[in-house]
Amino acid sequence: MAKTAEEYKALSIKEFTKAARRYETDRAGIYKMCRKDYPPILEEIKKENFDSLLDAGCGTAPMLSLLTERYPDKHYTGIDITPEMIHKARAKKLPNTSFLVGDCENLPFKDNSFNVVINSQSFHHYPNPQDFFNSVARVLKPGGRLILRDNTAPEAVVWLANHVEMPLANLVGHGDVAIYSLKEIRGFCARAGLVPEKCERQKGFRLHLVARKPQVS
Repeated sequence: MAKTAEEYKALSIKEFTKAARRYETDRAGIYKMCRKDYPPILEEIKKENFDSLLDAGCGTAPMLSLLTERYPDKHYTGIDITPEMIHKARAKKLPNTSFLVGDCENLPFKDNSFNVVINSQSFHHYPNPQDFFNSVARVLKPGGRLILRDNTAPEAVVWLANHVEMPLANLVGHGDVAIYSLKEIRGFCARAGLVPEKCERQKGFRLHLVARKPQVS
């Protein structure tokens, strides 16, 4: 039986409340795989002239820790649905960085707030994926970019993952909802008014998306 959006989110909060204390340690287990996505995101950010950046689904802020070291004069915001993750992130006392507990499907920021939004291995936990894309498009400044890393696969493998692997993961306490094909990702972008610059399946079934909000004409 399919779960409601609220049930999926509650499951994710429960999962990552437990994971928060070990998320950035050598005991991170399966969460260590998330670290493979940091270098590709950093490479994309190097190309961007930005002042303000939002890490949507920031967790304990591993990406923001790297960014504040490399670009200490920029302004950063991290948001995550799990209070314990935000507690751990705030304890780092990163410069020019603020954190809040919130839902990435309904980002609580003003329109046109950020030059860049990043999202790393969080998107497959969202029960309403189009809401996330719509919200990102709203808070990005004109010309701003979304940089998203997650998982993808050919359509037949996506179906298998979503109908077999994800329900099994839910049974053991993971809040995974779904992964998506490249075609579906492009559809999310189109409906939100974002223009994909890169939408690729990379090594290890990694999704690499870079999408830009058009400049105001």
